Amino acid sequence: MLILAIIFINLAMVLYTIGVWAERIRRQLKWWHLWFFWLGFVCDTIGTSSMTEIGGALIRFNLHGITGLTALLLMLFHSTWATFVLVRKDEKRIQTFHRISIFVWIVWMIPMIGGMLLGAKI
Repeated sequence: MLILAIIFINLAMVLYTIGVWAERIRRQLKWWHLWFFWLGFVCDTIGTSSMTEIGGALIRFNLHGITGLTALLLMLFHSTWATFVLVRKDEKRIQTFHRISIFVWIVWMIPMIGGMLLGAKI
């Protein structure tokens, strides 16, 4: 179960990072960026669920647990909002969406890096 969690958490990092930074470099939200956002979110959810099963608690009220839950919720919001922006063809938001993406990515990296460096207690 731990191997599954590690694989999916790292896959989430790769996919979400590609989506966010490709959008940032291009400075325009594209449909393929959206796929990377959603795939990253799904992989993170699977990895987090696997870690939850190992640890026996949905959330631990420590820095890692709180930042992890916050990051997951932000990823869900981010991916959902990106979907609405693209469906509505809102050109202004398509051009400026990268600003929120970077913020969400930075917040998401806090529990990612924290878990790796501190050996998060699940």
